[in-house]
Amino acid sequence: MTTLQDPAVDVDAPKTEDRKHRKAYNQHRNGPIFWVGIVLLALVFVVPILWMYLTSVRPVDDARRIPISIIPERFTLRAYELIFADAENPVLQWALNSLLAATAHAFLVIVVAALAAYPLARMEFRGRNLIFSVIIATLLVPSFIFLMPNYLLMSRLGWLDTLLALIVPGAAGAFSVFFLRQFFLAMPKELEESALIDGANTWHILTRIVLPISKPALVTLGTLTFLGNWNDFIWPVFVLFSPERLTLPAGLATLQGSYNIDYPVVMAGATIASIPVMILYIFVQRYVIEGVATSGLKG
Repeated sequence: MTTLQDPAVDVDAPKTEDRKHRKAYNQHRNGPIFWVGIVLLALVFVVPILWMYLTSVRPVDDARRIPISIIPERFTLRAYELIFADAENPVLQWALNSLLAATAHAFLVIVVAALAAYPLARMEFRGRNLIFSVIIATLLVPSFIFLMPNYLLMSRLGWLDTLLALIVPGAAGAFSVFFLRQFFLAMPKELEESALIDGANTWHILTRIVLPISKPALVTLGTLTFLGNWNDFIWPVFVLFSPERLTLPAGLATLQGSYNIDYPVVMAGATIASIPVMILYIFVQRYVIEGVATSGLKG
């Protein structure tokens, strides 16, 4: 009686195929086409920023000259002197208002999102998926729909023309809950099981184990929220009325005249607004890259 033998299986075949793909990818990445594309992409982002900086130190006539010259004929700090000397346009106060509002709003969003995302990701209860689906469904609603209801709510609370109107609304955002939930789902359950054996409760697990491990995701969410609040223009225009209460985006809009625009002054204001954002990204870029890479590993 003869028996059929299975053909030999090459267990190293997948590894060999993976090496070939990696080698081909590295060769493609190190090729000239790849680097030309990287340089062109970098120019798309760098050139507008350099143009903003150069325009802010140009004389007015040079900024309006056609054809446009890349390098200014002479450098001047006139635009910055006008901005800081104008009592009617307190740019430093606007920057401070933006910094306070964006920082407080980012902190509040992280707290609310963490408290909402953890039970949706790690705790079993009836209706969990339904609640998460409803939260995600709110992402499909245009944000402009909430302008008038939020304005009326701020009016009832007496928060109009205060920074609270910029800090509290939007603290319970669907995206922030979704972002942290995806990160929490990727964590091994053994960490929580070990903590439960040691006698830790749910609050201790969240604050002493989950959140410290989630530092990249928390920093990424805080950075994205900070930038969104820092760059917001429509909502501050709706709820802030006093010149000294304005934020940078709303205040910089007042630097443009109805018929005559001083481009160096406008660009100087934009330069001042961009500096804190760039400094922030320099310090958090490592966490942002790690957080974005790990927050979508598991659905």
